[in-house]
Amino acid sequence: MQAAFLVAPEGTEEVELTRPWQAVTDAGGGPTLVSTHAGKVQAFHHLDKANTFPVDLTVDEATAADFDGLVLPGGVANPDALRLDRRAVAFIKSFFDAGRPVAAICHAPWTLIEADVVRGRTLTSWPSLRTDIRNAGGTWVDEQVKICTAGPNTLITSRKPADLEAFCAAFVSEFSH
Repeated sequence: MQAAFLVAPEGTEEVELTRPWQAVTDAGGGPTLVSTHAGKVQAFHHLDKANTFPVDLTVDEATAADFDGLVLPGGVANPDALRLDRRAVAFIKSFFDAGRPVAAICHAPWTLIEADVVRGRTLTSWPSLRTDIRNAGGTWVDEQVKICTAGPNTLITSRKPADLEAFCAAFVSEFSH
């Protein structure tokens, strides 16, 4: 199982990167950190700086065909930055176009909205995205993890760090198919 983790150069909620990363590793898979710029990314614990992590590939170097699935960690600033980068949005959309699964947690569905891939889909997120998801044509639910197959791919979403155990189990199972 090869999983791409797409994050902005700064603003990712650290636990939403590290716990899913560890889940992929524990399942015998290979996680790859993809970002919009080479070098390192700065993770956060809420609003405080946390650790940095080395970027493996930029969005210009990675393709959906190289991976079994895409993980989109949250943090408020991370998806907000990614949705302003057309290359990052195109990378996300390419997983939907290729029928490959995508897993997004917390604020990460903002990037899905920007990629115009939530119409007709049912998903969950941090509660403040509820109206954004509805306005983009999606159905928002308040569930620990939501697996939606009503589209070209499987979409796995969760609300917050407290949902990470269920989120990781769901996407690892889907990516392993």
